[in-house]
Amino acid sequence: MEPLQLIFISLQSLKTNRLRTMLTVLGVVVGIFSIIVIMTIITMLQNTIESGIQFLNKNSFEIQKWPVIHAGDHDWEKYRNRKDITLDDFYRLEKLMPDVMGIGAHVGTGGKVIRFGNKKTNPDTYVIGVTEGTYRTLNLEIEEGREIRKTDIGYANDVCVLGNFIVEKLFYNINPVGQIVRVDGKPFRVIGILKKQPEFFGQSQDNYIVLPITTFQAVYGKRTQSVAITIMSSGPQDYNPTMETAIGYMRTIRKVPPGEDNDFDIFSNESIMGQINDMTGSIRIGALVVSIIALLAAGVGIMNIMLVSVTERTREIGIRKAVGARRSGILMQFLLEAVILCLIGGFLGIVLGILIGNFAGSFLNAEIAIPYDWVLIGLSLCLFVGVLFGTYPAYKAASLDPIEALRYE
Repeated sequence: MEPLQLIFISLQSLKTNRLRTMLTVLGVVVGIFSIIVIMTIITMLQNTIESGIQFLNKNSFEIQKWPVIHAGDHDWEKYRNRKDITLDDFYRLEKLMPDVMGIGAHVGTGGKVIRFGNKKTNPDTYVIGVTEGTYRTLNLEIEEGREIRKTDIGYANDVCVLGNFIVEKLFYNINPVGQIVRVDGKPFRVIGILKKQPEFFGQSQDNYIVLPITTFQAVYGKRTQSVAITIMSSGPQDYNPTMETAIGYMRTIRKVPPGEDNDFDIFSNESIMGQINDMTGSIRIGALVVSIIALLAAGVGIMNIMLVSVTERTREIGIRKAVGARRSGILMQFLLEAVILCLIGGFLGIVLGILIGNFAGSFLNAEIAIPYDWVLIGLSLCLFVGVLFGTYPAYKAASLDPIEALRYE
C-alpha cells in the first residue's frame, strides 16, 4: 500500500473510536504541555532579561567591587570588606590602557527626586556620575543636545543629561535643553537628552539623570559609592586579551598579592546571561524529567489501547492478509496509528503550553516568546514514544496467522 493510503486508513481507524482516541491522546497532551509551558515562561523571562541588561556595549566588560549576581548572604562580609574602586584607580588604569576602543567610569545613587518648577518625579530616580568615555562603553546615545564633555568633568560643571522618562514626566511640550532642574535642592542645567531604552518587565529604564562624575562626588562625597569601570575592546578578537590585561593592571593598582583572589569582580552582558542560564538549568532538567515520566505513562496507555485494537480487529487483519496484504503494510498501519496518536497529543500540548505560558508570563510584563528548540524536542519525544510503544502491538498484528485470524470470533 502507498504511504498516503496507510495514513488515511490509520486516521479512519482512530476516527472510528473517537472517545478512546481522545482519552489516549490526553496523556500525551499532559506530558508535552508540562514541559512546553515551563519552557515558554523561562524563554519569556530570559528574552526580557537579555534585552534589559544590554546596558554594556558590544565587546565591553565592567570592573566593580560587588559581583553583579550573588546568591545568599554568606559572602556579603567578604565583598563588603573589599576596598572601594576610586576615581584615581580609574585614571591610573586609563593611562595604562590607551589603545582600547573606550574606557569610562561611573558611580550612582538612587532614591532621588528631580524637580522642575512645581513638578517633580517620584523618589526613585537614579543619579549617575560619569566620565567622558562612559557613553561609548555603556552604549548611551544622545537624542538631543550634547553629552558630558571632558571640560565638564575637569571643572565639575553643574550640568546634566536626562533620561527619557524624566523628560516625559517633567517637560510636557517643553524643550528641556537649557532648562534648570534641581536634585537635592542643587540646580543643574540640562545640556542633553538620552534616547529611550526598552522597558524591563514593564518598568522604564530611563528614570535617571547623568552628571559629570566630579560633580557627583562634589555633591555626594567621594567615598559614598565605589566606582565602576567599563572597558570596550577593539573587537571580538581582542576581547579576552583586553580583559586579562585589565585584570593584571587592576591587581597591580590595588596591590593584590600574587596568588590571592581578585578584590574586584568583572562581568559582561554574556556573563550575566550565563549565570542566569545556570540558575534556570535545574528548572529545565526538572521539567524535562517530569515530562518524560508523563510521556512514558502515556506510552504505556497507548500500548494497551493498541493491543486492544489489534484484538478487536483480528478478523479484519485476517481478511486483509487473505486478499494479499503484506506483513510490512499491516505493521506500518498499526505503527502509524500509535505515532499519529502521539503527534496529535504533542501538537495539542505544544499549542496549549505556548498559549498558557505566554498568558502567565504576561502578568510579569515579559516579552512574548516561543521556545522553538523545545517545540522540536517535544515533537521528537512524541515520535520516539509512538515508535517505542507502538512497535510491539504493530508486530503482534503483523504476525497474526491469516487462517487463525479468520476463525477468530
